[in-house]
Amino acid sequence: MPAFLLEVGTEELPASFLSDALVQWQERIPQSLEANSLKGESVQVYGTPRRLAVVIKGLPSQQPDREEEIKGPPAQAAFKDGQPTAAAVGFAKKQGVELDALLLRPTDKGEFVFVQKRIPGRPVAEILTELIPQWIWGLEGKRLMRWGNGDARFSRPIRWLVALLDDTVLPLELVNGSTTIQSDRISQGHRVLHPEPVTIAQATDYVTALKSAYVTVDPEERVNIIKEQVKAVAENLGGYTVFYPDLLEEVTNLVEHPSAVVGKFEPEFLELPTEVITEVMVTHQRYFPVFKPDSSEQELLPNFITISNADPKKSDIVAVGNEKVIRARLADGRFFYEADLTKPIDSFLPQLEKVTFQEELGSVRTKVDRVVKVAERISTQLELAENQSQKIQRAALLCKADLVTQMVYEFPELQGIMGEKYALASGEDAEVAKAIYQHYLPTGAGDNFPETLTGQIVGLADRLDTLVSIFGLGLIPSGSSDPFALRRAANAVVKITWFYNLPINLDNLLAQISTDFAAKYHKDQASLTAALQEFFLQRIRTLLQEEKIDYDLVNAVLGENDPEYTERALKDLLDVRDRALYLQQIRNDSTLDNIYETVNRSTRLAAQGDLDTKQLEPTTVVRQELFQKPSETALYNALIESVPQTQAAQQTRNYQLLLAALGKIAPTVSNFFDGPDSVLVMDSDPEVKRNRLHLLGLVRNHARVLADFGAIVKNL
Repeated sequence: MPAFLLEVGTEELPASFLSDALVQWQERIPQSLEANSLKGESVQVYGTPRRLAVVIKGLPSQQPDREEEIKGPPAQAAFKDGQPTAAAVGFAKKQGVELDALLLRPTDKGEFVFVQKRIPGRPVAEILTELIPQWIWGLEGKRLMRWGNGDARFSRPIRWLVALLDDTVLPLELVNGSTTIQSDRISQGHRVLHPEPVTIAQATDYVTALKSAYVTVDPEERVNIIKEQVKAVAENLGGYTVFYPDLLEEVTNLVEHPSAVVGKFEPEFLELPTEVITEVMVTHQRYFPVFKPDSSEQELLPNFITISNADPKKSDIVAVGNEKVIRARLADGRFFYEADLTKPIDSFLPQLEKVTFQEELGSVRTKVDRVVKVAERISTQLELAENQSQKIQRAALLCKADLVTQMVYEFPELQGIMGEKYALASGEDAEVAKAIYQHYLPTGAGDNFPETLTGQIVGLADRLDTLVSIFGLGLIPSGSSDPFALRRAANAVVKITWFYNLPINLDNLLAQISTDFAAKYHKDQASLTAALQEFFLQRIRTLLQEEKIDYDLVNAVLGENDPEYTERALKDLLDVRDRALYLQQIRNDSTLDNIYETVNRSTRLAAQGDLDTKQLEPTTVVRQELFQKPSETALYNALIESVPQTQAAQQTRNYQLLLAALGKIAPTVSNFFDGPDSVLVMDSDPEVKRNRLHLLGLVRNHARVLADFGAIVKNL
């Protein structure tokens, strides 16, 4: 079976585009082939800074033949008195069939003429010629450029094109204005180590042919080479390194023939905070730092490792150039650090007036004042001790002060990190200092949460202020657009609350903060609060599903258009989490099956009654004198016995107590419906009917303490 090679040779591609392009081709090319009945045995995508390539093995030589049914004119137009009309003759001629091949078939719009045709499969070469331009020009990325005098857009100019079907060049042209790039079997090797062209004999030779020209086309292989070399070099220096995922991916996509180069800098720079040095190395210079082994904290050695794409024999020259660069960057960092340390951290607060948070919302200093107020409200809710509340207030006041320091101005990625260090140098409480850094956590998926209560509260306050303020301006996220990262902020609020079991009343906080905002900026408080509530409910729903909670169980704890459940979820985030997890648990162990039918049947019928959904106590709403069957008395007594357990479950979130209570009620409900002394709920006497519906309503209400069983799908 044929193998196919496509290589698109370019000027140096940005690492970010190469990463995205590899993912796009890996996904789209197999889909494109399958859509054309050309599924190969394997599709391997390759890429370096100068090329994108795909090798497809096990392709069929042509598409399989297929049957296709083609619809023609309506039957009444194609035939008159059983004889074919011009419409039928014309349709048959167009399809290349005889008149007797026409078929009449009914459709939802009446009877039509059809013809069944056998479509022969097309050769694979013919189809690939059509697909390849789509694969190339269909790549998406940021800042695609035009070159030459054509309108074609790509990340960088395309310089050569290799297209081989086995050992035969597949004729192909890429046209861009007056520039035409024709396919060939000639590729290019490493710019320095092998500047001569590379002739590829056949498609399956691609990887080895390029490797002989000092180009490792497989990104995974380059990753492994880099990791092995860097690890070996670090160990030789008497230390170890950390393979930061973003750095590793970037350097992998910047080289074709990786070689690790060791550099050094003056030990005096190690007096700088480790974070400053690693930030310079990793983010700005793309170096791997080298850490001392067996140190309680990450201590650096005065070395770094860079990945070169140059001649390994000239590593010394490469190292000298990199050493000059990092020496200058670290000297700048030392100057900024020493200058910042000359002033206490709170002295930077006035400068925050000159930094705009958002045009309509004013300065960062104004935001800080709002954060302080929100943090105070959270502290009050949690009934924290005065000493703890004072730390939170101080941390909230200082949490953005480092934004106007020289170090953070030069290295914005160090916000919070430098705030903590400057706060400690200024004599601030250690927990206050740590909160300045930790209030930004988590910064993304998989990141750590703030460890201290002070950091947790300030982080919640900062995010809640941002959410209310931006929502208040009507800048609500839509689709994929979320410039203020509001979804991430709301997710963090919920996740921090869940992770540390913080008993905050989010509904109350949103109402308070919205009221303050609406009063100051003359907005409608009710609509603002409602929008925030709906937004948080969406986040809670998404996060619960990420916790592997079935969608119907999420609906059951959040309610479907049920304000009671909505309010309950926002007032107690811990409760909605625990109820969802417990429901999933009892579904997984089949315990839910024991109560599902009786509770669900009761819930459906109770909807026809008028009992308040919060009522649990039967003595005030059920009239015993109206009982006509022992099953009514039995259900009444079972409900009375269940009230203490249900109330205890509400207070402690121990829903095992509620499940046990419902388990005891279930047999009496079954007997009420189907036992020897069963009753007709919809009795002709309206009072008896209402009384029986109240009994079922109480069953429903006890179950509602856990969830809306009407939303649960049986046997999901």
